[in-house]
Amino acid sequence: MPAPTLSRCLLTLSLLAAAPAMGSTLIYCSEGSPEGFDPGQYTSGITFQALSGTVYNRLIEFESGSTRIRPGLAESWTVSPDGKVYTFHLRRGVKFHTTPYFKPTRDFNADDVVFTWTRYADANQPFRKAYPTEFPYYADLGLDKMLDRVEKVDDHTVRFVLKQPNAAFLQDTATDFAGILSAEYAGQLLKRGTPQDINQKPVGTGPFQFRSYQKDASIRFTKNPAYWRGKDVKIDNLVYAITPDSAVRAQKLKSGECHVTAYLKPADIETLKRDPHIRMQSLPGLNIGYLAFNTKKKWLDRTDVRRALDMAIDKQAILKGLYGETGILADHPMPPTQWGYDARLKGQGHDPKQAAALLKKAGVPAGLDIALWAMPVQRPYNPNAKRMAEMIQADWARVGVRSHIVSYEWGEYNKRAKRGEHDAVLYGWSGDNGDPDNWLGALLACDSIGGSNYAQWCNPQFDKLVTDAKRNSDPKVRTQLYSKAQAVFMKELPFSPIAHSIVYKPTRKEVQNFRISPLMLLWEGTSIRN
Repeated sequence: MPAPTLSRCLLTLSLLAAAPAMGSTLIYCSEGSPEGFDPGQYTSGITFQALSGTVYNRLIEFESGSTRIRPGLAESWTVSPDGKVYTFHLRRGVKFHTTPYFKPTRDFNADDVVFTWTRYADANQPFRKAYPTEFPYYADLGLDKMLDRVEKVDDHTVRFVLKQPNAAFLQDTATDFAGILSAEYAGQLLKRGTPQDINQKPVGTGPFQFRSYQKDASIRFTKNPAYWRGKDVKIDNLVYAITPDSAVRAQKLKSGECHVTAYLKPADIETLKRDPHIRMQSLPGLNIGYLAFNTKKKWLDRTDVRRALDMAIDKQAILKGLYGETGILADHPMPPTQWGYDARLKGQGHDPKQAAALLKKAGVPAGLDIALWAMPVQRPYNPNAKRMAEMIQADWARVGVRSHIVSYEWGEYNKRAKRGEHDAVLYGWSGDNGDPDNWLGALLACDSIGGSNYAQWCNPQFDKLVTDAKRNSDPKVRTQLYSKAQAVFMKELPFSPIAHSIVYKPTRKEVQNFRISPLMLLWEGTSIRN
């Protein structure tokens, strides 16, 4: 690997110079640009990692390094015996960020919770009417059908009333989309006639305040001096150096141009493991990489065709060539580390002869051409989408199916895929809350079409099983229902599971107390040793 280029060195110097002269600065080499800074609008992991653990808090949060929930902006909560009413008791004395574009006149209170959640639910809410947008993650979780109302009881108490019980509701409120916004800030934006600024100039209660953003270059944050868990924030300046190329990220880490880096290719991981200045943390990935078939497109709407295309893919070759020791083969729509996973169900394996026979029996015409979409970025569940697409393309060609590879800039890729413009699309998912519904519901429920259901698949039998499981609080009953739902999925194959990856998060050894998490990127407690 060549030495760092002058341009890269100058970029690093400029990032450091942009931060205040005093205090510690941590530089994180991230893999892509966020789509925006209003968390409710998005489902992308790249966007969430720029916001989670930085700008926003949620009512409930996950403990560092685990999927267990802990109090966040809500100090405590109670649930009614029928499982339909959740009452949250809010933390007092929490300050919103003071920035050049907003100076709060009051502390966080119930109005902020009601504003945030009513905006998701009510298209006629004044702010949403002024700034029309959709909230796909909220819909993916089925909350648009399940939440009846959010009520302010008093300044420090909020009541959520559900139409039916939801066993995953507490975990849902802890996911990244549910960051609490300032109702006061939103009101000021309405008066100014600039409500869209909520997505470009964020304000939250989190440990870091937004400072600036340059697309495809950097995001800069500074420590929130009034943070309610201030003793846990030991970094003065946090910089995301946006670096799409994995090899460049690895080199920046080696040279000290960044302190922590995002996902790397297996070869880079092996090299860095031998570097005495690098600490390599890893965790079994709560993730899946998959190929979603658009079940609304001709031929792909047929189960036998999807099964044949899945059977034609040599997943073991993909695993060996792209993941190496960093991945395991996927058969299911969720990883084996997720409770509710039914290990008794097996995938159909690789059989090109049978795949060709199935396609012929289905009457698939010679020369069928499929638009095969490949992500432009590296993700934890897919180290090289372009190469994966090329391998799938070759496998399909062997059974008589042509395909052409399509890609777009990451934000555009997400928008177009949600609209269902693809034939087949490489995608994936990293778990957000440790509940099976976060996979089976968010990725495959009928309500998730237009959100994270990139297969555009709606199966009434599957949907009923997942819905019934969500409404039941008994883990044994839920597990049985999810097992049946997985069996339906594996028969229908709306998407082809490819792999689950082990997540590595290499850090410089001067970084102290950074904990890798199965759910999100967390900076609280992390410090830099000089």
